[in-house]
Amino acid sequence: MFDALATLLVFDLAGLAPESRLGAALHFFVMDVAKILVLLTTVIYLMGWLRALLTPERVRAMMRGRSGPGARLMAVGLGAVTPFCSCSSIPLFIGFVEAGIPLGVTLSFLIASPMVDLAAIAVLLGVIGWQTTLIYVLTGLTVAFVGGYVLQAFRLERWVEDYVWQIHMGEAPVPEPATSLAARHDYAWNEVRQIVGRIWKYVLIGVGVGAVIHGFVPADFVARIAGDGSVLSVVVAVLVGVPMYSDAVGVIPVAEALLGKGVPVGTVLAFMMAVIALSLPEMLILRKVAKWPLLGIFAGYLAVSFVLVGVTFNALRSVP
Repeated sequence: MFDALATLLVFDLAGLAPESRLGAALHFFVMDVAKILVLLTTVIYLMGWLRALLTPERVRAMMRGRSGPGARLMAVGLGAVTPFCSCSSIPLFIGFVEAGIPLGVTLSFLIASPMVDLAAIAVLLGVIGWQTTLIYVLTGLTVAFVGGYVLQAFRLERWVEDYVWQIHMGEAPVPEPATSLAARHDYAWNEVRQIVGRIWKYVLIGVGVGAVIHGFVPADFVARIAGDGSVLSVVVAVLVGVPMYSDAVGVIPVAEALLGKGVPVGTVLAFMMAVIALSLPEMLILRKVAKWPLLGIFAGYLAVSFVLVGVTFNALRSVP
C-alpha cells in the first residue's frame, strides 16, 4: 500500500524515473514517511489504552521497595511498555530513589525506556523486518537487565546529587486508572497528539537522511565508510551516533538505508542504540540529578555494551 502510494506520487504524477537518484530518494521518502506515521499513530493509540493504567506515579508505586532479579525484570518490562520522554527522566529518577528502589534497578529502567519502545518495535517490524527487530529488542533488553547489576557494583549512590536524597515525595495517592471507554479513548488520542507532535520532525529528518543515503550515496562509498564490521568501525558508529539526538522511531529509516547499502547488521545496531540511549541531551538532563562520575560510568557501560553487541553480531554474520 505505501509502496503503491509512493509510486503513484513520485513516478506516475511527478514523472520521475525509478532509476534516477532523485526518483529513488523521493520514493523512499514518501513511502517511509507514510508508513511510519500510519504505524506510529495506530500503535500509540492502541498502546494508549494500556498506558492509561501506567502513569509515572503508578509505575513508581508498582516498583516501591522492590529489589533483586524480579525487580530488574519488572523495571526492564515497564521500561519497554512506558516510553517516557527525556523530560520524564528526572521525576522518574527522583521518584524511584525516594521509593527505596535500588539505583541499579532505576538505571535498568532508564536504559530500557528509550531504547525498547513498543511503538518503535512496531515501526521496526514494518520497515526492516522481524529478524532485525527481534535482534534489536533482545539485545536492548539484555543490555538494560545486565546493566542494573554492573552499574550497582560501582555503588553509584554516592554520586547522586545530595538534594535528591532530601526530597520526600510522601505517599501521595496514585491517580485512579482510566477505565471507561470514553476516558481511555481520550487518553489514547491525547497520547497520539503529544507523542506524534513531539517526534514528527525527527521522523522527517530521519527519513530525509535515509532517503539521501538510499538515493544519492553509492553502496561502495557507504561500505568504505562503515568498514567491514571490524571493532574500529563499530566504535566509530557508536561515536557518530552520540551527538545525533533522535528517538527510536526517527533513527529507523537511517538504519533501513544503511542496511540496504550493505552495512553489517551489528554496526547498524550499535549505531541505533548509541543514537537512542547515549544522546548528549539525555545525559545533560540526567546531570541535574547525577554527578559527573555517575554519568561517566553510566555512559561508559552503554558505549562498551553497544560496541560488544555490534562486534558480536558482525562476527556471527561472517561465520559461514
